[in-house]
Amino acid sequence: MKYSKAKKIVYSIVILAMIIGFTLISVFGIDENGSGSAKDINLGLDLAGGVSITYEIQEDNPSSQDIKDTIAKLEKRVEGKSTESQVYEAGDKRITVEIPGVTDANAILEELGTPGSLEFLDSTGYTAWSKGEEYTPLLTGSDVKGAQAYTDTSSSSSTSFGVQLTFTDDGAAKFEQATRDNLNKIIYIVYDGQVISYPTVESVISGGTASITNMESFESADNLAVFIRIGSIPLTLNEVSSNVVAAQLGHNAIRTSVIAAAIGLIVLCIFMIVSYRIPGVVATLALWIYTALVLVLVSVYDITLTLPGLAGIILGIGMAVDANVVIYSRIREEIGAGRSVEAAIQAGYSKATSAIVDGNITTLIAAVVLYIFGTGPIKGFAMTLALGIVVSMFTALVITRVIMKLFYNFGITDVKWYGRTIHTKKFNFLGIRKWCFIGSAVVILAGFIGMAGFKASGNRALNYSLEFVGGTTTTYTFQQEYSQEQIENEIIPVIRQAAGITEVQQQKVKDSTKVTFKTTDLTLDQREAAEEAVKAKFPIQDGTIVESDTIGSSVSATMKQSAFISVIIATICMLIYIFIRFRDIKFALAAVIALVHDCLVVLAFYALARVQVGTTFIACMLTIVGYSINSTIVIFDRIRESLKNANRKTNIAELVNEAIGNTFTRTFNSSLTTFIMLLSLFIFGVTSVREFALPLMVGVIAGAYSSVCITSALWYVLGGKKIGAQAEEAAKEEKKKKAAIGEDGSQV
Repeated sequence: MKYSKAKKIVYSIVILAMIIGFTLISVFGIDENGSGSAKDINLGLDLAGGVSITYEIQEDNPSSQDIKDTIAKLEKRVEGKSTESQVYEAGDKRITVEIPGVTDANAILEELGTPGSLEFLDSTGYTAWSKGEEYTPLLTGSDVKGAQAYTDTSSSSSTSFGVQLTFTDDGAAKFEQATRDNLNKIIYIVYDGQVISYPTVESVISGGTASITNMESFESADNLAVFIRIGSIPLTLNEVSSNVVAAQLGHNAIRTSVIAAAIGLIVLCIFMIVSYRIPGVVATLALWIYTALVLVLVSVYDITLTLPGLAGIILGIGMAVDANVVIYSRIREEIGAGRSVEAAIQAGYSKATSAIVDGNITTLIAAVVLYIFGTGPIKGFAMTLALGIVVSMFTALVITRVIMKLFYNFGITDVKWYGRTIHTKKFNFLGIRKWCFIGSAVVILAGFIGMAGFKASGNRALNYSLEFVGGTTTTYTFQQEYSQEQIENEIIPVIRQAAGITEVQQQKVKDSTKVTFKTTDLTLDQREAAEEAVKAKFPIQDGTIVESDTIGSSVSATMKQSAFISVIIATICMLIYIFIRFRDIKFALAAVIALVHDCLVVLAFYALARVQVGTTFIACMLTIVGYSINSTIVIFDRIRESLKNANRKTNIAELVNEAIGNTFTRTFNSSLTTFIMLLSLFIFGVTSVREFALPLMVGVIAGAYSSVCITSALWYVLGGKKIGAQAEEAAKEEKKKKAAIGEDGSQV
C-alpha cells in the first residue's frame, strides 16, 4: 500500500481535481448554456411548471375503456418529452395533458399534433370515402402499435427515408390480407379527413411490420410517423385550450428542500467524522464528490426532477454512506483482531466488497426492471435510483480507497485515527425470534384491520390523494396576479378552511391572473362556500365566472398495473440473483419475505396514520424495496463467510447470532445516517416532502429491524440450522471421492 512520491502527488491532484471539477460543473456547467449544472436540470410541474393542454373527445358517448386506452396511449406519447408528464380525465369528455419543463405550448401542440382518426383504404374504400359514402376500412388506427421514421444509408449512391410500421396481432393479420388483396395497387392512408400517404403495395407483407419507403425527406417521414402514432388513439380529440403553467409549488419548496439537504448533509458528515475519525473524513470527501457527480449526471441525462425525485436524491446521499460504513466497520474489526492499520485497510476493502457488490446489484436489478416495465414517475424513479447506485459504488469502492491510502501514505498511521472493534458481548437474537414474528404479525394485521375498519365506516381503506382518485378543479380569474407564495400562504388556507378539506393543489397560468385549484371531491355546499370565501378576500375580474369541473386520477390504471407488475418482476429477479450468489434458496426466500414484511409495515403506517397515498407512495415503496435489501445482504454475507468453516459440531444458532452481532453497529449506523437525512427533510421540508419523508423513516426503521430480527431468523427456520451437518456430510463425500482416485487419476 506504499505509494511513491510521484504517485502521492498524482493521486492527490486527481482527487482534488474531481472535488473542484465536479463542484464547478454542478454549479456553472460545461458550456455557455450551463449544460451539466444543477440549474440545467429538468424540473417537474411541481417545481418549474410546463405546458397544460386540454383536448375534447369528439365522439358521442365514448366508452370508459376507450377513454382509458386513449389516456394510456397519450401517456406513452408524452413520455418521450418527460417521464414525469401527466395525462388524466378532466370533466365530461375532456382529457388534460401536462408536460413539465417546456415553455412553448404551440411547439408542443405542433409536435403532438391533433389526435384524429386514422384509416387504411383500398381503391374501393377510397372512392366511397371521397364521395361521402359508407365504406369499410382495411385497418384503423387501433390496429397500429407504433410508427418510427428512419434513414436508409445502405445505398452508396443515395440516401432514402421512410417509416417503419408495427402492427398489433390483429392488425398484422389484417395488413397481410390487405397487401395480398391489393398487390401492385395503392393503399391510401387517411388521417383526420385528409390523405397523408398513398404507398403502392409491392409484395405481400407478413410478420407484423411494414415500411413506407422513398419519402422525400426525414422531416416528412417523421411527420407521417407522428400522424400515424396519433391516429392509433381510439378516440378523436380536438384541442380546446393550451397554457403555459407556473410551478405548482413556489420557490420556497425548492429553497427549503435545499436547506434541508444542506443541514442533513452537514449533520451526517459530523456524525461520520466523530464516529469513524479518518475514515469519516474520507467518507465526507467521497460524499462531496458523490453529490456533485449525481447532480451533473441528472442534468446530462435529462432526468426530470420532481419534488419526490429531489427528496429521493437527498435520500440517496444518506444511502451512499452505507457502503462506507460497511468498509470502515470491517477495518475496525481487522484492527481489533490484531492486524496493522495497513493490513486492516487492505483486508477491510477486500472483505467488504462482496457484500457491497451483492447489495447494490440486487437493488440495481430492481431499478432496471422498474425502468423497463414501469411508466411515468416509476421510470423516472428507476433512472434516479440506478444512477445513485452506480455512482455510490464508484465512490465507495474506488474513490474512498484512493483517499484512504493517501491519508495513510501522508503519515496518518496511528490506530487511534481509525479505531478498533472487538466483539465480546453476544446477544441471542434468534432466541427472541418468536416474539419478533408475533410483533410483526400484530403490526401488519393491525394495518389490515384498520383499512377494513375505515372502509366499513364509509371512508377509503387508504387516504388516497388526488393523483389516485381525482377530484374537483376550480378556476378563478383574479383582478391581479398573485405570486406562488401568496397563493400557497394566503389563498389556499382560505379554501381549506371554507371547504373543510386538507388537500389543495394550485396551478397558475404563467403571466396571468388565472389560477386553478385542485381539491378532493367537493359537494355543492363545499364548492359554494369556498368560492364565496375566496371572492370575499381576493376579488375576481368583472364579468368572469368561477369555473368548476371534475377530474380523474392522474395515476392511471395502466400506471398502477405497471407499478405492481414491475415490483413483482423485480422481486423475482432479486430472488434469482441472491439464489445464484449464495447458492441457497433459503437465503433468497428469507430476503424476499423480509422485503414483503417491510412494505406491509409501511402500508400499515399509511393506513393507520392516514398519510396521503399519491405518486410519492409508489416512490416510497420502491425505495424501501431497494434500500431494505442492503442490510440483509451484509448479514447474509457474514453468515456465508462463517459457513465456509462449518461442520456437524458447529452451532448454527451461535454462528447466526455472531454474524448479526458483528454487523449490528454497521446496521445501526447505516440506518441512522439515512434517518438523519430523512429527519432533516421532515423538519425543514414543505408539506409534500414531509409526506414523503415520514413513511420512509418508518421504512428505514422497519428495514433495520427486519434485517436484525426477522431475516436471519427466517433463514434459520427455513432450514439453515441443518447446514452444519450438511456441510460435514459434503466434506466426507468429497474426501471419499478423493480417496477413491489413484495417483494416476484412475478409479481404485
